[in-house]
Amino acid sequence: MPRLIHLNGPSGIGKSTVARLYADRHPGVLDLDTDQLLPLIGGWRDDFWATLPVGRRLAVAMAETHLRAGHDVVLPQLATALDEVEGFEAAALAAGAEYREIVLTAPKQHAFDRYSARASVVDSSPHRQIDDILAEHGGLRLLDRIHDHVAGYLALRPACTVLDTEGLDPEQTYAAVETSLSWRFF
Repeated sequence: MPRLIHLNGPSGIGKSTVARLYADRHPGVLDLDTDQLLPLIGGWRDDFWATLPVGRRLAVAMAETHLRAGHDVVLPQLATALDEVEGFEAAALAAGAEYREIVLTAPKQHAFDRYSARASVVDSSPHRQIDDILAEHGGLRLLDRIHDHVAGYLALRPACTVLDTEGLDPEQTYAAVETSLSWRFF
């Protein structure tokens, strides 16, 4: 049975890095990074917050298509509200696939340090551009609010797996994700 593996968690926690590692090591898996879809939509930088739901809807359609073909999808996407994941859950169900949500977490200061370190990297990737948009909208203050929203969201999602990534490098986080995916829920 194909799986939609949703890697959730605050910005800068390592979702995209782990998703890329997972896809690289599992042929046929779609690394469906919504941050990579947004730049395909005209005006996304000018109205990021309005474009984000459009990107999610595109990602839902892509996920369902790939799952129906019998392949796994790994989705590195922050979600802090139920309506942000319902489409992905419905796509998995419609495709006869399993939906697995893994939330990557770390104490706030550790997450802030990771995010800040990322800010010093100079590149023109969509992730960098999104970090610039987040900085314009409050930077660490916004990340603090996101952390609180993720904590509140977790109370609504008892079936998701939570992985504390403090002290883990990307390879160790990847290994923890792999281990959690081997667990079966009945």
